[in-house]
Amino acid sequence: MDRTKLLTISVIGLLLLNLATISFLLIGPPKDHRRPEDKKSKEIIIDKLHFDAEQIKKFDAIIQIHKSKVETYEKDIRKNKNQLYVLLLDKEINIKKKDSLLQIISNDLNQIENLHFNHFIEIKNICREDQLKNYYDLTEDLSRIFSKEKPPRPKND
Repeated sequence: MDRTKLLTISVIGLLLLNLATISFLLIGPPKDHRRPEDKKSKEIIIDKLHFDAEQIKKFDAIIQIHKSKVETYEKDIRKNKNQLYVLLLDKEINIKKKDSLLQIISNDLNQIENLHFNHFIEIKNICREDQLKNYYDLTEDLSRIFSKEKPPRPKND
């Protein structure tokens, strides 16, 4: 095979690879793979509490309501953070405005945590008496289950 033919095949191959990569980045991964922690945490709760079909139905309903409420606060937080960082463009930063925005963001974060707490009270309320021990065991693992951080890697000695 001569050099020109090899170079042409290599360029076409790289072009196709670039197009595939760009397509993947624009289209994105399938929706189920964007936030696997949601699906995973939901399954963990269902498995640990041994929910039956009716409980899963109730659980799904409270998840949807919970997500909707949290998204409202998160949208407000993003808006206020944008306003906060726009203040950096001013020659002299308005300290009162900065403090006010920080307080609003803090209040919204507080409300989100309150929503999370109440969400687990709702989960407790759909548990049967025989599931409560599992629920109490689950509460000890909540921070680990819902942590955004990856678990620490084992050290190689």
